[in-house]
Amino acid sequence: MRGVKLFISGQPGCGKTTVIQRFIAGTKLTTGGFYTQEIRGKGREGFKIVTFDGREGILAHIGIKGRPRVGRYGVNLKDLNLIGVKALEKALVQAELLVIDEVGNMELLSPQFREVVIKCLDSPKPLLGTIYWGNHPFVEMVKARPEVEILRMRKGGGDEVLEYLRRRFPRKD
Repeated sequence: MRGVKLFISGQPGCGKTTVIQRFIAGTKLTTGGFYTQEIRGKGREGFKIVTFDGREGILAHIGIKGRPRVGRYGVNLKDLNLIGVKALEKALVQAELLVIDEVGNMELLSPQFREVVIKCLDSPKPLLGTIYWGNHPFVEMVKARPEVEILRMRKGGGDEVLEYLRRRFPRKD
Protein backbone atom coordinates (compact mmCIF):
# COMPACT_ATOMS: atom_id res chain seq x y z
CA MET A 1 0.00 0.00 0.00
CA ARG A 2 1.29 3.44 -0.90
CA GLY A 3 2.00 5.86 1.91
CA VAL A 4 -0.26 8.74 2.87
CA LYS A 5 0.43 11.98 0.94
CA LEU A 6 -1.00 14.78 3.05
CA PHE A 7 -0.48 18.52 2.67
CA ILE A 8 -1.67 21.20 5.05
CA SER A 9 -2.84 24.38 3.37
CA GLY A 10 -3.86 27.66 4.92
CA GLN A 11 -3.16 31.36 5.12
CA PRO A 12 0.39 32.40 6.04
CA GLY A 13 0.89 32.50 9.80
CA CYS A 14 -1.89 30.05 10.69
CA GLY A 15 0.57 27.58 12.27
CA LYS A 16 1.15 24.94 9.60
CA THR A 17 4.88 24.57 10.28
CA THR A 18 4.30 24.49 14.04
CA VAL A 19 1.85 21.61 13.64
CA ILE A 20 4.35 19.68 11.52
CA GLN A 21 7.11 20.25 14.09
CA ARG A 22 4.82 19.07 16.91
CA PHE A 23 3.86 15.97 14.92
CA ILE A 24 7.51 15.13 14.14
CA ALA A 25 8.48 15.57 17.81
CA GLY A 26 5.92 12.92 18.75
CA THR A 27 6.53 10.32 16.07
CA LYS A 28 8.98 7.44 16.15
CA LEU A 29 9.27 7.39 12.36
CA THR A 30 12.63 8.44 10.97
CA THR A 31 12.02 11.75 9.26
CA GLY A 32 13.76 13.36 6.33
CA GLY A 33 13.27 16.54 4.39
CA PHE A 34 13.05 20.10 5.62
CA TYR A 35 10.97 22.80 7.22
CA THR A 36 11.10 26.57 6.93
CA GLN A 37 11.60 29.00 9.77
CA GLU A 38 11.08 32.76 9.87
CA ILE A 39 14.08 35.03 10.25
CA ARG A 40 12.98 37.83 12.56
CA GLY A 41 14.60 41.19 13.12
CA LYS A 42 12.50 44.31 12.90
CA GLY A 43 9.61 42.17 11.70
CA ARG A 44 9.89 39.24 9.30
CA GLU A 45 13.11 39.59 7.30
CA GLY A 46 13.24 36.24 5.58
CA PHE A 47 13.11 32.48 5.86
CA LYS A 48 15.60 29.74 6.72
CA ILE A 49 15.47 26.24 5.38
CA VAL A 50 16.26 23.65 8.09
CA THR A 51 16.76 19.92 7.52
CA PHE A 52 16.02 17.18 10.03
CA ASP A 53 19.70 16.24 10.10
CA GLY A 54 20.70 19.73 11.24
CA ARG A 55 21.70 21.57 8.06
CA GLU A 56 20.33 25.02 7.39
CA GLY A 57 20.56 27.84 4.91
CA ILE A 58 18.78 30.95 3.77
CA LEU A 59 15.73 30.38 1.58
CA ALA A 60 14.83 34.05 1.16
CA HIS A 61 15.72 37.40 2.70
CA ILE A 62 14.94 41.08 2.23
CA GLY A 63 18.70 41.71 2.02
CA ILE A 64 19.18 39.49 -1.05
CA LYS A 65 19.35 41.75 -4.09
CA GLY A 66 18.45 40.89 -7.64
CA ARG A 67 16.33 38.07 -8.96
CA PRO A 68 14.50 35.83 -8.42
CA ARG A 69 12.15 37.63 -6.03
CA VAL A 70 8.86 36.85 -4.34
CA GLY A 71 7.38 40.03 -3.00
CA ARG A 72 10.06 41.89 -1.06
CA TYR A 73 12.24 38.80 -0.64
CA GLY A 74 15.18 37.74 -2.76
CA VAL A 75 15.12 33.95 -3.12
CA ASN A 76 18.31 31.93 -2.61
CA LEU A 77 17.97 29.04 -5.06
CA LYS A 78 21.50 27.83 -4.27
CA ASP A 79 20.65 27.00 -0.62
CA LEU A 80 17.25 25.62 -1.61
CA ASN A 81 18.89 23.19 -4.05
CA LEU A 82 22.00 22.30 -2.03
CA ILE A 83 20.19 21.91 1.28
CA GLY A 84 16.44 21.41 0.72
CA VAL A 85 16.48 19.35 -2.47
CA LYS A 86 19.43 17.26 -1.26
CA ALA A 87 17.62 16.58 2.05
CA LEU A 88 14.60 15.27 0.15
CA GLU A 89 16.76 13.11 -2.13
CA LYS A 90 18.45 11.65 0.96
CA ALA A 91 15.06 11.13 2.65
CA LEU A 92 13.80 9.17 -0.34
CA VAL A 93 16.54 6.61 0.39
CA GLN A 94 16.88 6.73 4.19
CA ALA A 95 13.75 8.10 5.89
CA GLU A 96 10.42 6.51 6.75
CA LEU A 97 8.52 9.82 6.52
CA LEU A 98 9.13 12.54 3.93
CA VAL A 99 8.52 16.15 5.02
CA ILE A 100 8.26 19.14 2.67
CA ASP A 101 7.56 22.53 4.26
CA GLU A 102 6.60 24.01 1.90
CA VAL A 103 5.52 23.67 -1.70
CA GLY A 104 5.21 27.42 -2.18
CA ASN A 105 6.01 30.30 -4.48
CA MET A 106 9.64 30.61 -3.40
CA GLU A 107 10.44 26.92 -3.62
CA LEU A 108 8.66 26.50 -6.95
CA LEU A 109 11.19 28.81 -8.62
CA SER A 110 13.59 25.83 -8.58
CA PRO A 111 13.17 23.19 -11.32
CA GLN A 112 15.17 20.75 -9.12
CA PHE A 113 12.70 21.30 -6.28
CA ARG A 114 9.71 20.61 -8.52
CA GLU A 115 11.41 17.41 -9.77
CA VAL A 116 12.09 16.10 -6.25
CA VAL A 117 8.51 16.87 -5.17
CA ILE A 118 7.28 14.62 -8.00
CA LYS A 119 9.72 11.90 -6.89
CA CYS A 120 8.38 12.18 -3.34
CA LEU A 121 4.80 11.93 -4.57
CA ASP A 122 5.68 8.89 -6.67
CA SER A 123 7.44 7.22 -3.74
CA PRO A 124 5.64 4.59 -1.66
CA LYS A 125 6.75 6.45 1.48
CA PRO A 126 4.31 8.62 3.45
CA LEU A 127 4.66 12.35 2.88
CA LEU A 128 3.64 15.24 5.12
CA GLY A 129 3.93 18.77 3.85
CA THR A 130 2.55 22.24 3.58
CA ILE A 131 1.38 23.68 0.31
CA TYR A 132 0.65 27.16 -0.98
CA TRP A 133 -2.93 28.19 -0.29
CA GLY A 134 -3.29 30.22 -3.51
CA ASN A 135 -3.31 29.32 -7.18
CA HIS A 136 -0.21 28.14 -9.01
CA PRO A 137 -0.13 25.62 -11.90
CA PHE A 138 2.30 23.23 -10.16
CA VAL A 139 0.37 23.46 -6.87
CA GLU A 140 -2.89 22.72 -8.69
CA MET A 141 -1.26 19.68 -10.34
CA VAL A 142 -0.11 18.38 -6.93
CA LYS A 143 -3.53 18.97 -5.36
CA ALA A 144 -5.25 17.17 -8.25
CA ARG A 145 -3.27 13.95 -7.84
CA PRO A 146 -5.58 11.17 -6.59
CA GLU A 147 -3.24 10.06 -3.78
CA VAL A 148 -2.93 13.58 -2.35
CA GLU A 149 -5.05 14.72 0.55
CA ILE A 150 -5.30 18.45 1.31
CA LEU A 151 -6.12 19.49 4.85
CA ARG A 152 -7.23 23.11 5.16
CA MET A 153 -6.07 24.76 8.36
CA ARG A 154 -7.35 27.93 9.97
CA LYS A 155 -5.61 30.03 12.59
CA GLY A 156 -6.13 28.40 15.98
CA GLY A 157 -6.85 24.97 14.49
CA GLY A 158 -3.46 23.44 15.26
CA ASP A 159 -4.56 20.97 17.94
CA GLU A 160 -7.33 19.60 15.74
CA VAL A 161 -4.98 19.18 12.78
CA LEU A 162 -2.31 17.55 14.96
CA GLU A 163 -4.80 14.97 16.25
CA TYR A 164 -5.86 14.21 12.69
CA LEU A 165 -2.23 13.69 11.65
CA ARG A 166 -1.70 11.28 14.54
CA ARG A 167 -4.65 9.21 13.39
CA ARG A 168 -3.81 9.40 9.69
CA PHE A 169 -0.12 8.53 9.57
CA PRO A 170 1.37 5.11 10.24
CA ARG A 171 2.86 4.65 13.69
CA LYS A 172 6.04 2.83 14.49
CA ASP A 173 5.70 1.29 17.92
